Amino acid sequence: MEAVVVDAGSKLLKAGFAAPDQDPAMIIPTKMKRVVEDGDIDDSSAFEEVTVDPVVRGFIKDWDAMEDLLRHVLYTGLGWEMGEEGQILFTDPLSTPKVVREQLVQMMFETFNVSGFYASEQAVLSLYAVGRISGCTIDIGHGKIDIAPVCEGAVQHIASKRFEIGGIDLTNLLAQELWKTNPQVYIDINEVEKLKEQYACCAEDQSSFDGTLNSCPKEKHILPDGQIIWIDRQRYIVGEALFQPSILGLEEYGIVEQLFRSIMTVSPELHRQLIDNIVLCGGTTSMAGFEERFQKEAILCSSSIRPSLVKPPEYMPENLANNSAWMGGAILAKVVFPQNQHITKAEYDETGPSIVHRKCF
Repeated sequence: MEAVVVDAGSKLLKAGFAAPDQDPAMIIPTKMKRVVEDGDIDDSSAFEEVTVDPVVRGFIKDWDAMEDLLRHVLYTGLGWEMGEEGQILFTDPLSTPKVVREQLVQMMFETFNVSGFYASEQAVLSLYAVGRISGCTIDIGHGKIDIAPVCEGAVQHIASKRFEIGGIDLTNLLAQELWKTNPQVYIDINEVEKLKEQYACCAEDQSSFDGTLNSCPKEKHILPDGQIIWIDRQRYIVGEALFQPSILGLEEYGIVEQLFRSIMTVSPELHRQLIDNIVLCGGTTSMAGFEERFQKEAILCSSSIRPSLVKPPEYMPENLANNSAWMGGAILAKVVFPQNQHITKAEYDETGPSIVHRKCF
């Protein structure tokens, strides 16, 4: 039985048996609904549904909920049999706390009784997915942005940057902007998410964005409940916030400036291999105009250095940017488990959870 690869994000959990040239078999919301009993068990009104987020800003926060979610994924979704559990590989977000890594490996061996475990950082895996071992990843997730230089398969942590903003913050920004021009209309946040995916785009440059103040075509959109809203300049604000974080109320440099500052922290002899292998990850990077704006901002940052964006190999699925960490994990699983580089049950029993820091890096 092939190893299972799990990439648990703040918005979506992706899981499936290691098949690098295919999309993950399961892509499901990470958010869960839990029924809470309150009062008389015979009274149907005594049950209340509460929303639970097992993963917040990329890190597991609710371990009970995560256990429930993984039981559904592994046994119901992927068909594991109790007592015959296989091997599993997890993707690690940048700067995952040691205690989180230890708790995860402990849960896998002691609760799920896996036969083997491995974990690797998402930045490294995203590079594997495009056939690289060195480069720099920009991962715009649902709840965070990670910028990570990677040299010969090792994340340069001293130069890496993590920001606790992501797709959800851009969705909230769009909701605020839509309310300003459509104050009489209530729009559910899930619907705003869909509007972001449909309409959000990047202006060609800051001057073009500023120009939308004076002239921007309006587009009518009919919501599922029949209400009508108008969308104009809001579509550009979402993308602009990545290059001008002040729009989100943050005193930070834009995403391209952050990338250059990160790379310049690494030894100069490594700059070229990082600059020549930039990988964009996350659904937000697929926004219309994002790559073009990224390249234009890069020229403004440095006239002498032109970053090169790595294009996915033709044999990989089209939406690689959305699933690159999972696919890189599937590639790695084909190596670490057959070559016995993973953590075995015997090794875990002998050393305990701390072994994850020695064998998974």
